[in-house]
Amino acid sequence: MTDPEKEYKGGQGQVIEAETFRDSVGTMEVSGKRKWVFPRKPSGKFTNYRNIVAYFLLIVFFAMPFVTINGNPFFLFNILDRQFFIIGQPFYVQDFFILALGSITAIVFVILFTVVFGRIFCGWVCPQTIFMEMVFRKIEYLIEGDRNKQIKLDKQEWNSEKILKRGLKWGIYVLISLVISHLMFMYIVGYKEVFRIMKEGPIQNPTNFLVMILFTAAFYFVFAWFREQVCTLVCPYGRLQGVLIDKQTINVYYDFKRGENRSSWRKNEDRKAEGKGDCIDCNQCVVVCPTGIDIRDGQQLECINCTACIDACDDVMAKVGLPLGLIRYATEEEIEEGKPFTFSNRMKAYTAVLLLLIGFLGFLLSSRGDMEAKFIKPAGSSYFIRDGQISNTYNYTFLNKANKDQIVTIKIIAPKNGVVSFGNTENILLKKDKISKGSINVGFPEKEITASKQNITIGVYDKDGKLLDSFKTYFEGPFKMQF
Repeated sequence: MTDPEKEYKGGQGQVIEAETFRDSVGTMEVSGKRKWVFPRKPSGKFTNYRNIVAYFLLIVFFAMPFVTINGNPFFLFNILDRQFFIIGQPFYVQDFFILALGSITAIVFVILFTVVFGRIFCGWVCPQTIFMEMVFRKIEYLIEGDRNKQIKLDKQEWNSEKILKRGLKWGIYVLISLVISHLMFMYIVGYKEVFRIMKEGPIQNPTNFLVMILFTAAFYFVFAWFREQVCTLVCPYGRLQGVLIDKQTINVYYDFKRGENRSSWRKNEDRKAEGKGDCIDCNQCVVVCPTGIDIRDGQQLECINCTACIDACDDVMAKVGLPLGLIRYATEEEIEEGKPFTFSNRMKAYTAVLLLLIGFLGFLLSSRGDMEAKFIKPAGSSYFIRDGQISNTYNYTFLNKANKDQIVTIKIIAPKNGVVSFGNTENILLKKDKISKGSINVGFPEKEITASKQNITIGVYDKDGKLLDSFKTYFEGPFKMQF
């Protein structure tokens, strides 16, 4: 007689509990109360690889605010002052369309990456995971011990040991959260500004310090209490993966064909002859999971592809003399049908779109000039005639996008015989990454102006005579009757 609490999955012979786990979050009780996760400290090949990736990214994160290229910050995203630098290259409001296209390209890249590799970004690169698992969790292991010691400490009364360990851990968490907050602000206003605010103190900068305290509290709350629930309840990327992942996507999977039926291990037994699978139901893949799920239940929203379960399972398989890879990176088709990974048509389509976007973005970046010039007639101004010339006044705005100061001059490109006058010098000094404003007079011999409004082109040249930018505008003159 069939147990009503069990069912067969996909006719493949995998006996699992009824999939009620998909109707709830693994870190919550049925009553809605928080179920605290105490993951065992992972170890193994993939954990070592993740440590290398995480430490490299942490070094980049802490070092990047202090790196400059040609005197410009490597990365700065100052929305308030509208200062944006990416790889030392300044971007302006006028370049917003390039940043928007770059964002779209990044989104398409994430989609393609997810379609091919699943949620590997969450387990290997995501800042939430890196700080939680590679910084805060390691401090917790160091102070409170591994899983069993943490559970014991959590259940015991508030004695001197518990107060000391929890107080020390929370105090270090506050300090790290404070450091992270300062680093984040360096990405917004620059490290020099942050150091200046710190030196002047909270009395002279009350708003800045209040914001810093709020961000520090937010980081502390996330990493000390909210933890894995950021991934399971808040992060939109976790919801997005459910739409993007299919049977051709590489993910962390449990090979139920090998593993079922599960049963405990007995030395020198012939498991195949007895109809047993390779899974010895040791539960190590569960206790090591940072989001508290059982990977043997199948692909789940809470799985961040951190590979801790792979290392735990391989360690057990090696000890009992069974083949490794019961839990491994694979596609659902590979597990169910034995088909190897192939680049599907959907993956090819996303790749083509991504390559087109990258190509167009590269073209925009390469064609972005070092100068942006505008010449606008002041409102209400008109032409004037002097010494046989008709002149108009223009207000100019120059944006020097180059990473160096430039000396420029202004010339009329068309029509010919135009004369530009702007003070006592023929050259204008433009500071790098700065906007310069002023006014000029443009004059033409009366015979050159044949209409009351005539199109002209004004060019801006560097000291070597190279055209940096040109601007088309109109030139006013007296009305002439045409016969």
